[in-house]
Amino acid sequence: MHISRIQLVNFRNFERADAVFNKGVNTIIGENGSGKTNLFRAIRLLLDVDLLRWAYRMDETDFHRGLKNWRGHWIIISLEFNQVSQDEAIQALFLHGAGAIEDGTVDRATYNLIFRPTAAIRAKLGALEEGDQGGLAELLNGLTTDDYETVFTGKSTADFTDPKVYKELVGDFVEVRFPEELNPPEIGGPIPRSLSVTKELCFTFVQALRDVVSEFQGQRTNPLLTLLRSKSGEIDPATLEPITEKVKALNAAIEGLPDVDRIRADIRQTIRDAAGEAYSPANLAVRSAVPAEAERLFQSLRLFVGETEDDHEGTIRELSLGGANLIYLTLKLLEFKYQKAKQACANFLLIEEPEAHIHTHIQKTLFHRLNYSDTQIIYSTHSTHISDVSNVENVNILARNGSRCEVYQPAKNLAPDETRSVQRYLDAVRSNLLFAKSVILVEGDAEEILVPALVKEVLGVSLDELGISLINVRSTGFENVAVLFHDDRIRKRCAIVTDLDACFFDTNPDPADSNSVKKQKLKALGSAAAGLERQTRLNDFKAGNNWISTHYAPCTFEVEFVRSGNAEVAVNAIATVYVDASTIQQATEDLRSTDPARFGKRILTMADYHGKGWFAIQLAKWVNPKSHIPPYILEAIFTAHRPLSRAVLANMIDHRLKMHRDPALLPTNEADAVRTHAAQYRRSEIDSTALLAVLAPALPGDVIIEVLGYA
Repeated sequence: MHISRIQLVNFRNFERADAVFNKGVNTIIGENGSGKTNLFRAIRLLLDVDLLRWAYRMDETDFHRGLKNWRGHWIIISLEFNQVSQDEAIQALFLHGAGAIEDGTVDRATYNLIFRPTAAIRAKLGALEEGDQGGLAELLNGLTTDDYETVFTGKSTADFTDPKVYKELVGDFVEVRFPEELNPPEIGGPIPRSLSVTKELCFTFVQALRDVVSEFQGQRTNPLLTLLRSKSGEIDPATLEPITEKVKALNAAIEGLPDVDRIRADIRQTIRDAAGEAYSPANLAVRSAVPAEAERLFQSLRLFVGETEDDHEGTIRELSLGGANLIYLTLKLLEFKYQKAKQACANFLLIEEPEAHIHTHIQKTLFHRLNYSDTQIIYSTHSTHISDVSNVENVNILARNGSRCEVYQPAKNLAPDETRSVQRYLDAVRSNLLFAKSVILVEGDAEEILVPALVKEVLGVSLDELGISLINVRSTGFENVAVLFHDDRIRKRCAIVTDLDACFFDTNPDPADSNSVKKQKLKALGSAAAGLERQTRLNDFKAGNNWISTHYAPCTFEVEFVRSGNAEVAVNAIATVYVDASTIQQATEDLRSTDPARFGKRILTMADYHGKGWFAIQLAKWVNPKSHIPPYILEAIFTAHRPLSRAVLANMIDHRLKMHRDPALLPTNEADAVRTHAAQYRRSEIDSTALLAVLAPALPGDVIIEVLGYA
């Protein structure tokens, strides 16, 4: 039995979301604030006995903040189970009200938590005349969470995340149209509190490892104490009796020491001297605190660990952060194993962000080894090292979209061969595309190295600040990765950047051509033909998909890099390729030429000398704020990164102004006017048109003018 899906409606930062899970190990990934903790909390409200009481204490802070007015709305958390256990107890529970019966047994079951207005309030809503906004406002105005109830239901048939279904079940707050039926059958039948799903399950939650030392200090949160308590009840009292007798004798010996007796007498006398006989304690003793009771004695054990090979064993406080986290995680896993041994009907293990302070190799090893039989494990993580070893079919991606969070399944509706192709690409380098706000796919090392350098130097922001992951596909097989970005899967923008490889020199046959020149021309013509074929293929691939865009270099990246105005960057890198003075002189003239046949052949010859990646590193050393971003690259960046925030654009303007410090080129008063308008734009006091009116004459031809066009 395993969780196959969870639907969330109006719960915290989820307006409506649908997460899908499979048997075995599942992974939830997402940026900070994307709702991973809230998703886990939703599951725990239904399955974790430690959190169940909070299901009956929900308040207005649990409603989705995007609701203009939470009053009258419902919070719905719906779990679906597949392959329901044939155990008699669990079958009886779900047959009572939570299952779909097939041939006398339950294979699929739904279990829902619904936080809704009481029946009296729902009846008043249903009695409102359609369109009676005044009556609705009056009814909702005085509503508090005291007018709400928590119910658990099963056998639901509704798709709660469908806005149309929600309106039919809950009501239309715009049209003021509410159902008269107080308990529509689609939400399922109520499950009495006397029937508890949590009692039939083994459920363990391992919280994010943020302050492990404090967890070990708490009586309730100390995982070692939990384990010791679970085992102390199993120990034969006769086994501990000789030990407890020794402890009693030890306590008596300590208490009987002359110095202890003298201190006790001195304390009594000092109290009498200070407060008098009438107010002094009647009795006073100094006793040993070593517990003599068998259970307390067993639970007084403490954990000591040695991380180094010098035989030193220290307390949890003395361990490294990673070491303490690993010990904590280990004890929680052991707690789960003890519970699992009790043969529950289903086993669930939720682990929140296990990677904190833990070495990357340990992260991967943990993920591979935590694969208990008959157990569904759900991780949440920020770690690309864990996402690297995750099966893409078992991944849910959480992403923020304004005030709400959405859930994506990257392998949804993919053919098996497409899924395999995606899985091969999601290694530790490329899996970060799953965490990004948007993605740019490039075909080679040169783009991977130079594009981030250009953006940082020219615009003053990094791709990371823009939330863009630049992924080197290392081929032109972009479809293998870009297929992830789709209405059915990841609803984020993906820009594909590739070369058309158009010929930049005369390829017409000439009888005087040498064999090498003939081969060069044939190769150029072949590359150009392949580029056009690739353009057609990619345009067909993205047709009808608004999440994917394509951006083409007319020739190759290196040629377009020089053509865009970066000849001097290339000239500065000549010395890393050539040592002969005459060759350096010729290369300098070629790169500064306006003839593509000259600068194009030269830059490609230099790039091929030690490899394009190596040469890109040499060029990146000379990139500066006066460098130029090729237009198709700029287009790709700001097609992927939309909308361009006012704060980011204002920061870019400040950065560009630093390059125009010469008063002869930009008078101080004009620079001040630009800064003033940029600040006003940042505060939303003016729009982009008003900002452009000041920027364009002050910074003519600057890249920021082109960037502003994307705002």
